[in-house]
Amino acid sequence: MQAAYQERTRRQRNKLEFFFPEKGNFRRELYPKHMQFFAAGGSHEPIPGCCPPECDGSPHRERCFVAANRIGKTSAGVYETTLHLTGKYPAWWTGRRFNSHIKAWAASDTSKTVRSVLQEKFLGPPNARGTGLIPADDIVYSTTKAGIAEATDTIYVKHISGGVSSVQLKSYQEGRESFQADTIDFVLLDEEPTLAIYAEALVRTMSTDGQIALVFTPLQGLSEVVLSFMPEGAQPKATE
Repeated sequence: MQAAYQERTRRQRNKLEFFFPEKGNFRRELYPKHMQFFAAGGSHEPIPGCCPPECDGSPHRERCFVAANRIGKTSAGVYETTLHLTGKYPAWWTGRRFNSHIKAWAASDTSKTVRSVLQEKFLGPPNARGTGLIPADDIVYSTTKAGIAEATDTIYVKHISGGVSSVQLKSYQEGRESFQADTIDFVLLDEEPTLAIYAEALVRTMSTDGQIALVFTPLQGLSEVVLSFMPEGAQPKATE
């Protein structure tokens, strides 16, 4: 009984280690699109149906995971962000790797979504901090967001290099201006942003050779952001 309890506690406080395993009901091979999304961030073989024709296999600074609801898009984005924050990449990882601590943003459409979805996936619920994807022992501390009950502003995380990474949780409701005047290594945009916010966040990664990853269901149809990821910025023509 004691051993089972200790193992359960270890898993709850170190979920990162058990995501996308090699075997079992949640093995990696069952998530090919997730694996393609990760791989596109590093040097990779061009992915049919994913990479544009001109892709030479170089890392993509901009990636977009557009898919249906409830298939694990947000979990994939938070998982990758946590790998970058901690430097604890699994042996199978073929995506981007940061060799030292980073400064990241993770943003979503509303403050409520940020708190109830992103924050909980990173940290766990308020009454069980350390049960999210960031390993409990790697959380240095976090700061609270003013004016929003139980909301976190920035999480500071141990990186295996010895430094401390940070991820600031942001909302599109804060406006484009809140995405200005900073330099960032990695940006996760969960839910579709406006083109202005997306462009502003992208600029923040330019001087760091950073990356930006978007994960969302295209509820707004062929928006400017969706079209920007299509060949020549236009909807593919139907073929007979």
